[in-house]
Amino acid sequence: MNSADQPIRFHAAADAAAKIAAWVGHLHIEKQVSPHTLDAYIRDISQFTAFLVDHLGSPASLSDLETLKPLDFRAFMAARRKTGIESRTMARQLSAIRTLYRWFDNEGILRNPAVATLRSPKLPHAIPKPLNADATRKTMDLTASNVSGNGEPWIIARDTAVLMLLYGCGLRISEALNLNRNEAPVPPNDDVLRIVGKGNKTRLVPVLPAAGEAVQRYMELTPGLDPKGPLFIGKQGRRLNARNIQLLMQKLRAALCLPDTATPHALRHSFATHLLGDGADLRSIQELLGHASLSTTQVYTGVDREHLLSQYDKAHPRAG
Repeated sequence: MNSADQPIRFHAAADAAAKIAAWVGHLHIEKQVSPHTLDAYIRDISQFTAFLVDHLGSPASLSDLETLKPLDFRAFMAARRKTGIESRTMARQLSAIRTLYRWFDNEGILRNPAVATLRSPKLPHAIPKPLNADATRKTMDLTASNVSGNGEPWIIARDTAVLMLLYGCGLRISEALNLNRNEAPVPPNDDVLRIVGKGNKTRLVPVLPAAGEAVQRYMELTPGLDPKGPLFIGKQGRRLNARNIQLLMQKLRAALCLPDTATPHALRHSFATHLLGDGADLRSIQELLGHASLSTTQVYTGVDREHLLSQYDKAHPRAG
């Protein structure tokens, strides 16, 4: 059960606490943000309102929230910095505050121009670390030959199928594990997967024959799958948890001497980078990954600088 399903208590005066709770309901029901994002925003605003109790000397009312100055917000940032939080967490907390105040403004509840003065800390540019083609092949081969050590054929087939969907289709781990039995990329759904990704955006993803075959083998070895239930299950018959796949990748890293960056998400990076290396264009890769922005796709494929330069040399009339 996530925080949206429980009574939420904020360290604020009754009028402010009621409106903040309404904002949480808006995020949960209307915006349909993920449970992880919702919990993070609730935690961030709870910390903000708790700070204001000490900073103002009493729980903040709507009037207080409307009249906070840039100095007050900077004092919150300084207080959070003293706890040792990283820039990425600080940026997320400021995003939560901006999102709350934007909702206040849109709903005609209050408006505070000071929020516009908030500047997020600079974040380091995280360069993705895809696996090269050889490491990816070895990862898939070792998964298929049982790196987990439990020897159960259906689990070996399951793990192989999941990783094949991450690398062969560029799925996020949550997207693969959220598939249901009736969505499996086997006949009659073997050509394409319909994926609902971030922001409830739907995209169509072609399925490689090898990925479909891996899923087919898993299903053949796992009788009794509920036609309306999850495709990938654990030993207890419930939907497989992402932690199982993360632990699998830990074992694969140890067995193949791969770096710590070889995570389930790295297989999605590898999917994008290897497509680019074989001549796919960024716009097509953007569609396959379900990115709203081309710049996000460029981050995924930015590691293949040599390919981009070689394409420039081939195509530009003044190159060379």
